[in-house]
Amino acid sequence: MATKQNQGQEEKITALYGRLSDDDGVDMESNSISNQRTILQDYAKKNGYLHPVFFYDDGVSGTTFERPGFKEMEALVETGKVSTIIVKDLSRFGRNYLEVGRFLEIVYPTLGVKFIAIQENVDTLAGTGTEMMPFHNIFNEWYASQTSKKIRAVWAMKAANGKRVSPTVPYGYVKDKDNREIWHIDEPAAEVVRHIFALCLSGLGPLQIAKQLEREQVLTPTAYFNSIGRGTRNSMPANPYLWAESTVENILANRQYTGCAVNFKSTTVSYKVHKTVYKPEEDWQIIPNMQEPIIDENTWLRVQELRQNKRRNAKTGRMSLFSGLLFCPDCGAKLHFCAAKSLKPNQEFYRCANYKDGRGSCKIHYIRNVVLEQIVLTEIGELADFVRCYEPIFLYMISRKSEAAKKTELNAMRQRLATAHSRITEIDRIISRLYEDNILGKISDERFTKMSATYEAEQKALEAEVSEIDQKLRDADKASVDLRMLLKGLRDFTEMKKLTPELVNTLIQRIEVHNSDRSSGKIRVKVDIYFTAVGIINLPTEKDMEKLIVECEKEHAEKERSKVVAS
Repeated sequence: MATKQNQGQEEKITALYGRLSDDDGVDMESNSISNQRTILQDYAKKNGYLHPVFFYDDGVSGTTFERPGFKEMEALVETGKVSTIIVKDLSRFGRNYLEVGRFLEIVYPTLGVKFIAIQENVDTLAGTGTEMMPFHNIFNEWYASQTSKKIRAVWAMKAANGKRVSPTVPYGYVKDKDNREIWHIDEPAAEVVRHIFALCLSGLGPLQIAKQLEREQVLTPTAYFNSIGRGTRNSMPANPYLWAESTVENILANRQYTGCAVNFKSTTVSYKVHKTVYKPEEDWQIIPNMQEPIIDENTWLRVQELRQNKRRNAKTGRMSLFSGLLFCPDCGAKLHFCAAKSLKPNQEFYRCANYKDGRGSCKIHYIRNVVLEQIVLTEIGELADFVRCYEPIFLYMISRKSEAAKKTELNAMRQRLATAHSRITEIDRIISRLYEDNILGKISDERFTKMSATYEAEQKALEAEVSEIDQKLRDADKASVDLRMLLKGLRDFTEMKKLTPELVNTLIQRIEVHNSDRSSGKIRVKVDIYFTAVGIINLPTEKDMEKLIVECEKEHAEKERSKVVAS
């Protein structure tokens, strides 16, 4: 027999809704999903509500209504299959007072759905508890706001103490079972990561790498996680080998593979709007040596450089060794690799992208691929032999080119950076004092406006200068890393004596092909090869070598004397 509460609603369900998230702090135990289920089922049974169905969301913030369980319940509400919704308390329903108010005061009354919150004694159909309901909802949102601030403060404190903030572990690593702060290399996945970086160094782009991994039947990260029983938000894909281009891009861009932690890469709009907002790189916090590296720093940096220059295959599907590295010294455009089925391999050539069959804005800058390969092979071979025999002389030559001036410049930049930071902090204090003086009536509003505008303009200019100096210092640090990469690549070449895409992309930063010169009666093409970290290298003559050896030995002796004096 139908009771008064459910009369005329025998065919509709009673929706029991529960929710739990990290936002609930100390209340998590009493608000557990199982506890909420028991309370709601007991209430429905005692009060005669028919056909109870339990919907819930575990681990989802109440500030958003994009929750699977809630949306499932709401779909039934909209189709008229729900007579009553019962929650343990209003905060379980939501912590966004505007959205909660919209549902409880407009949507549900319009659809004829009764809403009950047990703890606050709210019954929208009977009209009980509704007077205080808006105040409860405002307090619930305030609680979420304060919790969000506390969480962000904890993140800031952890970062200040040199700890990682993000709990997400990238593909290739796994958390320690006893200490979740420690990451270990997951070797099967790490081997795939190394393979992806090697393919990129060989000249392949993200889409080509994704296709290559599919051909090799390499499990995607989601499929791999499922195969080893590791939890993941994504379900098992229909094709476990179908790599997405974006997945490869994210792996290639992830600096954490070098062993560091990267904090504050992204944030959300607010505690209510959970849309991800990515921060500029200068706002990131990078903490080195947080876990064992999968990819060395040199390789990661070189891959980032290569990815700045998009590459394309010729219509034949072939890609040259030098794709993405060739440029026109006159107009700055890339040189396109021209290959066709009608051309033999020794006929394939490059030309300036702005040439356009003589109708463009630049000369042709023509060179055949086989000729360029021979030129580069000879140049690298000669440099590798020189470094193998005279590495101290080579390092001395590089340092002599710019080390002294660069050292002075870097010291000046660091000093200026410290001064700028100090002044920015001082201006903050000055503006604060001005504001206080204005409030107390010590200075007029007009005077305050003029003075604060002047200081704010100065501070803005200083912040722009700090950003520029930071970038220059990062570039200087990167140059020393690039030099180590160059030396390693030259040693590898000495053993192999042949060009490979990985070696070319490691050793060479840029190649410029000048337009042909026919003034001597013969066709001559000047090719400038810019090696990683050192640029164009002119090897010394026999006479120059004698002088360099003397200078190098003299410098070494002076350094040894300095060490003795210092000790």
